[in-house]
Amino acid sequence: MLDPIADMLTRIRNAQLAGHSSVSMHASKMKFVLASILEHEGFVGRVEKKTEESGHETLCVTLKYTQVSPTKKVPAIQELTRVSKQGCRIYVKKSEIKKVKNGYGIAIVSTSQGVMTGTEAFRRGLGGEYICRVW
Repeated sequence: MLDPIADMLTRIRNAQLAGHSSVSMHASKMKFVLASILEHEGFVGRVEKKTEESGHETLCVTLKYTQVSPTKKVPAIQELTRVSKQGCRIYVKKSEIKKVKNGYGIAIVSTSQGVMTGTEAFRRGLGGEYICRVW
């Protein structure tokens, strides 16, 4: 696995498209912070870090859906896109952080003061690596 963040985002996207209630993956600090931001913003239900018998940590993300009809549910995440990739890092200044889908989505930025949403980074006057956008 070359890019663990892209792998995490792909697992979440695929699990929602398949209609799964949760998804598990290997845990890391960065993945936990990203999942916690998604939880705080209301895109996923619950984020847990579990330790397996072998000692490896696993991140379990409960997915969130909206019940449209008795037989149909719509995922809370419509699109989850990795922006900055390992081969082509994308850095943004405070002035370059734009609203995602007119404020319906979020940008996730890694700044010198930690990983945060684009609106929080803008409020603090920080720029950084543009990790992904969600809506």
